Amino acid sequence: MPWPNWQQAASLTVAMLLLAAAAKRWGNRRGPSVAAGATEVALVSFLYMLWRLARVLPLVQDEGAVERGHQIWRLQQWLHLPSELAIERWTLHHRWLAEFAVSFYATAHVPALLGFLVWLYVRHKPDYPRWRNALVITTGFCLFIRFVRVAPPRLLPDLGFVDMSNVLHKSVYGPVGTGVSDQFAAMPSIHIAWAAIVCFGVLEASPSRWRIIGPVHLALTFFAVVATANHWWMDGIVAIGLMVIALGLDWGARRLRSARRRMSVPTIVADAEPAADAVPEPVLAE
Repeated sequence: MPWPNWQQAASLTVAMLLLAAAAKRWGNRRGPSVAAGATEVALVSFLYMLWRLARVLPLVQDEGAVERGHQIWRLQQWLHLPSELAIERWTLHHRWLAEFAVSFYATAHVPALLGFLVWLYVRHKPDYPRWRNALVITTGFCLFIRFVRVAPPRLLPDLGFVDMSNVLHKSVYGPVGTGVSDQFAAMPSIHIAWAAIVCFGVLEASPSRWRIIGPVHLALTFFAVVATANHWWMDGIVAIGLMVIALGLDWGARRLRSARRRMSVPTIVADAEPAADAVPEPVLAE
C-alpha cells in the first residue's frame, strides 16, 4: 500500500483542526481532551505533509549532489568510519538479511514514530511536549538542510555501490525524481532523526526493561539505511546532532518561559505589624 500523499495529509490536518475547534465548544468534559488529541494529530500530519511536499517544490537544483557525495565518502575514509560498501556487499551475500534491510527501510520509520507518539501521549503525557517539540524542530532542520543536494551511496556506482532495493525489485523510489521521497536529499537522514527521537524518548520516559526496544530500533534503522546504500554514516550522525540541538532549544525555551512567569508574578508584601509603642487611633463613640 503506498504512503499517503501530501494532499491527503493536508486534508487530515484541516479535518483535525476543525474537530479541535468544534470540541472546544462542546459542553461536556470530553471536549478539552478531544481537542488536545485532535490538535496533536493535526501537528504530526502537518509535519508529514511538509516532508512529502518538499520533494515537489521547485526550489532545489541537483547540480553538485554527486560531488558532495564523493566529498562525504572521502571525509568518512579520513575519519576511518566503517565502509558502507563493505556492509552492503556483506548484506547482499545473505539474501534474507538484504530482504529484511530493504523492507525495514521502506516501512518501519513512520509507523514506529507514530506508535511512539501515541504511546507517549497516552502513557507518559508529561514527557510528550518535550519530545513532540524535539520532533518538530528536528524535522524542520532536516527539511531545510535537504535543499543542499547530496547523492546517497546507491547513486554512486563508480564507487562500487549498487541500488539494493532495485536489485531485489523493492525500490520505493524508481527513476530519479520520482518515488516516495527526494533521492538527492540524503543529508541528513530523516530516518535516523526520527529513530533517534523514538530511541531516546523511550529511554527517558519508560522505566520498564522493555525500553530496550528504543535502542534496538535505532540500531536497526542505522543498519538498514547504511546496508541498503540509501545513506552515509554522516547522514545519520548529523541527524542525531540536530536532535540534540532541538532538545537544547526546547530546554532553553522552557527555562526562558519559566523565568518570565516568575518575573510576571506580583510580589505580595504582608502588611507590617504596628510598632509596639504606636498610639492606636481613637475610636469614636456613636
